[in-house]
Order: sequence, then C-alpha cells, then structure tokens
Amino acid sequence: MKKVFIDGKAGTTGLRIAERLSQRDDVEIISLSDDLRKDASARKKMINEADFVFLCLPDAAAIEAADMVENDRTVIIDASTAHRTNPDWAYGFPELDPEFYNKIVNSRRIAVPGCHASGFIALIYPLIKNGIISEDTLLVAHSLTGYSGGGKGMIAEYEGEDRCTLLDAPRQYGIAQKHKHLPEMVKITGLKNAPAFCPIVGDFYSGMEVTVPLFKSQLLKGGIEEIKEIYRNLYNTPIISFKDGNDEGGFLSSCAVSGKDSMSIEVYGNDDRILLVARYDNLGKGASGAAVECLNIKLGCERTKTLEV
Repeated sequence: MKKVFIDGKAGTTGLRIAERLSQRDDVEIISLSDDLRKDASARKKMINEADFVFLCLPDAAAIEAADMVENDRTVIIDASTAHRTNPDWAYGFPELDPEFYNKIVNSRRIAVPGCHASGFIALIYPLIKNGIISEDTLLVAHSLTGYSGGGKGMIAEYEGEDRCTLLDAPRQYGIAQKHKHLPEMVKITGLKNAPAFCPIVGDFYSGMEVTVPLFKSQLLKGGIEEIKEIYRNLYNTPIISFKDGNDEGGFLSSCAVSGKDSMSIEVYGNDDRILLVARYDNLGKGASGAAVECLNIKLGCERTKTLEV
C-alpha cells in the first residue's frame, strides 16, 4: 500500500483529494496533527516518508515543500501555480497528447493544471496542433466560475451572514490582465500572445464554463464541423469528452458538471462565428480531480478510480 501525504489538506483542493482517496484500499493517507502541520521539520519528515505528496499550498510554500524531498522515490503532485511552466515538471493533462501522458508516467514531479487554464488549453491546444489556428492568433476568453475557486477566504465571504450585496451579482476580476493562469495558457498551447482573459465569479459554490469565440477570419482552414471532428476524435473518455448539442434549451449553465471530475467539450455557432466551450468543476478536472487522475496514472490503475465522472 502506497503512503500519501496531502500538504495543505485543510484547503478546498486538499479536502476534496482526501475525500476521493478515503474510499481506496491501495493508498494510506498519512497526516500531521494540527499543531505540527506548519512545522517545517515535521513536514519534511512526512514528505520523505510518503510515496506520493500532494501540494495544496501557496506557490512559495509549494516550492519550499518540493525542495524538501531528499530521496529519488517520492512523487510530488503540485496543485499550486508554482511549477506549471517548469519544463522539468510534467504537466498533468494526459488527454492532450501521448507526450503529456508519457511524461506523467515517467516523472516524479507533476504540476496540476490551473482551473481556468484547463478549459482554455483543452480547447486551443488541439486547434493549433492541427493547423486550424496559428500560434499568432489573438484570442479572447471568458470563464465563469463558482466562488470555491477563491479558497476559504472567498467561501467565507460568500457564505457569511454579513455578506456584501455586491456578491449578489457576478463579478469580473483579473482586470489588470495579469491573471496567474496566463503563463501556462500561453506555454502549453504554444500561443505567442496571451489571450484577453475575462474571468467572472458568480454566486454558486462550484462549476466552471470557459468560452473562446472564433471568427472565420481567424481560421487557417476548415470550419465548425472540422473543429467538432478534432474534438470528437481526441476527447472520447469518461473524464473528458466532446458532446454535440449539449446546451440546455439555448442556455449553458456553469454548474452543469458541478461535483464531477469530468469535462465536457462543446462547440456552438456557425462557420462565421464559433463558440468553443469547456464545462467542468473548478474543484474537479480543474483541481483535485485532475490531481487524483495523475495519481491513478502513476499507480497504473484505471484513470477514473474514485473519481466522480
């Protein structure tokens, strides 16, 4: 039985990873008492005792924790932003390409994709790879997310008795165009320019909907049907799949896949104006679900083991 340590288990991502792993008989979750969970020496000992370590920490703490490994056995699966553009780390999105899958299999350092980035990359990476759009394409993306993506602070803000009335309506953020997911969105897709990115948080706990619009003039070849066929051939597993005509009577709910660890890839519009859409849970395929999927790959078991798909 493999030992698993979740560094940052008290956070939203850590809690959901622990929930998924608690159902299993092939791993043992080892943990620190509350009075030691921030003790550096105790954490270092636990990290080196574990076969797998999930880092659910702020970036600086995740870098510090990764540096604590003193053996060639422990696998680090980092859910922070810290290592997502580091070429020495595997990027934890195996569905994109066999190259991504193989690097996860062969690496002891795996970076879990960011929540917003997961949808954007799932939509754009295969279009660049297949020559539908170029690396020079200037893109716009907007992403609707539940407030759990903001962690315990934002959850308390939305669920507190003295919540501000401004929270009753969706709020756009990242308005300085310096969102922390932009670097991985550029690097992993191969884009030469970051998209104009508009994340929006709404008054619902979890769920995510990333939309990238395309004009016919942006396409190097093909049209809406060719794009659908690329997605249909690439995304056909229980975790991520293309779904045609998956709207709710002309509407698209951001919480349609809430509570799940899967992702739905969808395409709407016509040959002149196309909407690329990814819907999933910001805590699922956008965080803890992706992390557990990477663990499953490393253990050689079914990718969907103890995932809600």
